[in-house]
Amino acid sequence: MFELFEKAVLTALGAAALTQKKGEELIQEMKSRYKISEEEGRAFLDRIQEMARTGQQKTAEVAEAEVKKALDRMGLVSRDDYEKLERRVRALEALAAESVTSQPEDECLG
Repeated sequence: MFELFEKAVLTALGAAALTQKKGEELIQEMKSRYKISEEEGRAFLDRIQEMARTGQQKTAEVAEAEVKKALDRMGLVSRDDYEKLERRVRALEALAAESVTSQPEDECLG
């Protein structure tokens, strides 16, 4: 039973999703070694795959949060923030250029 648990933990930690072939092999091994039905084996495999996906998502979320904290500590901005600022500057430049061209010439020389 410990071997099965060990495989499940390694699978959950090491893979986001099992390949179809590896999943089938695990089900067959569980059927022969532990006398479980294929349905039970598939249900177990589905739970393990879901655990792996959840673990991967949580790891990605934690990593993203840590990167954001590091960027903040270094005083750097994210790509999204940079692009927003760039769009804002372009809009202001266009507005300023429009304002200059719409003024009468005597006011420009003024």
